[in-house]
Amino acid sequence: MEKKLKIAIQKSGRLNDDSMKILKEAGIEFNNGLNMLKADAINFPLEVFFLRDDDIPQYVEDGIADIGIVGENVMLEKNKDIKIVDRLGFSKCRLSIAIPKNEKYKGVQDLQGKRIATSYPTIVSKYLKKNKIAAEIHEISGSVEIAPSIGLADVIVDLVSSGSTLFTNGLKEVEVILKSEAVLVANKSLTKYQLGILDKLLFRINAVKKAKNNKYILLNAPNKNLDAICKILPGMKSPTIMPLSDKGWSSVHSVVNENDFWDIIEKLKALGAQGILVVPIEKMIL
Repeated sequence: MEKKLKIAIQKSGRLNDDSMKILKEAGIEFNNGLNMLKADAINFPLEVFFLRDDDIPQYVEDGIADIGIVGENVMLEKNKDIKIVDRLGFSKCRLSIAIPKNEKYKGVQDLQGKRIATSYPTIVSKYLKKNKIAAEIHEISGSVEIAPSIGLADVIVDLVSSGSTLFTNGLKEVEVILKSEAVLVANKSLTKYQLGILDKLLFRINAVKKAKNNKYILLNAPNKNLDAICKILPGMKSPTIMPLSDKGWSSVHSVVNENDFWDIIEKLKALGAQGILVVPIEKMIL
């Protein structure tokens, strides 16, 4: 019987949705029913465990799961002997310091002697030690943002997305301690066979990630400006250029990065490009 690589992912919530999505986009199919705690891939040597996110680093360290997808904030807080093998680019958030909105903040030294409420005592302790701050940490498992208003703490350190929850509770964000995203972590003692499966999985995942960050672009361009246009559109190696039936014009095909897209479009328009079409890429293998 073929051995399978065991991966732990969060059993519910957005991280579960995003984790399953990237695996399915990587061509991996599952037979998993509602509320199942384990599922086998149909077409890839992978077995999935559905766990609480806080438990995933421990399971990976112990070798119960070979790899896992978890928030970097959780991995650092649990401080287990595991390694990051890939950053997945989803479930992004930040761990920030927040204070009552009517107070002034000059810098991290303002935390000296303060009471800090947080669900991340390990990360906060390391941050305070790095900055030579002596403060009192109160570990809270939830509703951290109410701590100042009930007199439990002067400051909080919590995950922030839009900041609306802070505003509602009379707080303001003043310092970012950590920028986090979903990461693929692995046990440090994987066998050669397990590493071989992991390499195949990473190859697929990276093809999906590259596709999300790039677009396929097609345009018509005047031949007199092709050299300038090719410098803007290097593509994966170089643009594909095909002559059009209209004399003096060519069709140019290439790939552009999502982050540079609008800047490149403006430059192409200035060089006379017309009929610009942009198409999503499903997979991208270099």
